[in-house]
Amino acid sequence: MDQLEVTTKETKSPWGAPVLAPVPCSLADVMSEQLARQLHEEGSSFPEIPDSDLDLTCGPEADTSSDLILAQMLQMEFDREFDTQLRREERKFNGDSKVSISFENYRMVHPYEDSDSSEDEVDWQDTRHDPYRAAKPTTTPKKGFVGKGKNITTKHDEEVCGRKNTARMDNFAPEVQVGDGIGMDLKLSNQVYNALKRHCDSEQRRSARLHEKKEHSTAEQAVDPRTRLLMYKMVNAGILENINGCISTGKESVVFHANGGSFEEKIVPEECVLKVFKTTLNEFKNRDKYIKDDYRFKDRFSKLNPRKIIHLWAEKEMHNLTRIKKAGIPCPEVVILKKHILVMSFIGKDHVPAPKLKDAILSSEDMKKAYYQVLNMMQRLYQDCNLVHADLSEYNMLWHEGQVWFIDVSQSIEPTHPHGLEFLFRDCRNVATFFQKAGVAEALDVFELFNTVSGLQINSDNEADFLARIEALEKRNEDHVQKSSKKIFMDTSEGSPPQLNTDDDDDDDDD
Repeated sequence: MDQLEVTTKETKSPWGAPVLAPVPCSLADVMSEQLARQLHEEGSSFPEIPDSDLDLTCGPEADTSSDLILAQMLQMEFDREFDTQLRREERKFNGDSKVSISFENYRMVHPYEDSDSSEDEVDWQDTRHDPYRAAKPTTTPKKGFVGKGKNITTKHDEEVCGRKNTARMDNFAPEVQVGDGIGMDLKLSNQVYNALKRHCDSEQRRSARLHEKKEHSTAEQAVDPRTRLLMYKMVNAGILENINGCISTGKESVVFHANGGSFEEKIVPEECVLKVFKTTLNEFKNRDKYIKDDYRFKDRFSKLNPRKIIHLWAEKEMHNLTRIKKAGIPCPEVVILKKHILVMSFIGKDHVPAPKLKDAILSSEDMKKAYYQVLNMMQRLYQDCNLVHADLSEYNMLWHEGQVWFIDVSQSIEPTHPHGLEFLFRDCRNVATFFQKAGVAEALDVFELFNTVSGLQINSDNEADFLARIEALEKRNEDHVQKSSKKIFMDTSEGSPPQLNTDDDDDDDDD
């Protein structure tokens, strides 16, 4: 055949577009060597292999003519699906457990960064090569040594043991600042590590003790939880309307102002004070001499633990105030006693406390008037109440409505106390010194004031000789003091203010 004619029937397209018939070509063109050479050259020419560091993300204009790129893209897609499945497996394995296990080491890591990262990107950051992470200390294997022969290294090696001790410091309490010892390649000897560990343990125990003491003792201008509960009970019982705030603080107590209510059909004063005796026992180490030799509390004092002695101290002030009030001497009126909280009437007006005699601004006439009042009150306190204030000074006397008031009588004792006359002499010296400095010409000296108050006639102008005679008098009367059992106002419970029932709280103070 000179010419091969190829005919093709036209087929009808289901979409309606006609199919063009191929252009017929001659057999000579098909068998042409030139055409074959041209086709061979076109088939043997391949594009140059691209750099593997190119971006492999599949974009809208990505070059897919290379088999290598296609293979890498397929592998990348497979790894992405593998990582997604790994995430699901990890979530399923951990569940809601507080301790989770990470499958990060099984993740496929690639040199690219996907800009369209998921919300879990932070959880899947590759931290295996974090340059800021401290290197783990070199440790010995379970068998206890590494190496062989001369190169053997045991767990007792100085460097290995030092690094291990440094790593163990992370087990100290959180408040101990150990620093970055691992990052600095710090090596601690056993001696140093053991000393640090003992110190940290002792500090923890000390901190626990201090915290416990703070919870069970009053602080400056504050109260502990037990005292706060007692104050709440007084408000809930209607004894007090509310507690307003702190008035003053001292070595032995904290004083709060409160508005009174009612108690057992008894009208509580409109303005009251709560004297909260501090339960910090350090303040009472040197004050037991005021109570242990007082016959009214001597038997009870020896049977109480230190904390209940503070309750006894509050009770002692209540009885002293009751006795002073009966004698008509101006002093606060006791409302109620609850353990170490003593509620009394407020000396002052409209939340403003009366000034101490030391701070009161008085004219010469008022100062002279105050002196004669104090002299008369001291005589009545000694002779009628059978008491010695034992801490009388311008700091424990208030000036209110033209009258001197005695306060802080918790340490007051009877003259029959082994040191009662010595305490009276000290009170007289404080009073005489203050009024003489205040310019009261009629003020007696300390010796005359002591004889006037006590009714004794001790003739001496020398303080040392005067005190010696007082001590001799106390010693001579010691037998009489011990045998004395009936005194004026001996029955201290008669007419005393009521005390709240503390049966439900007694067990709390047996420490």
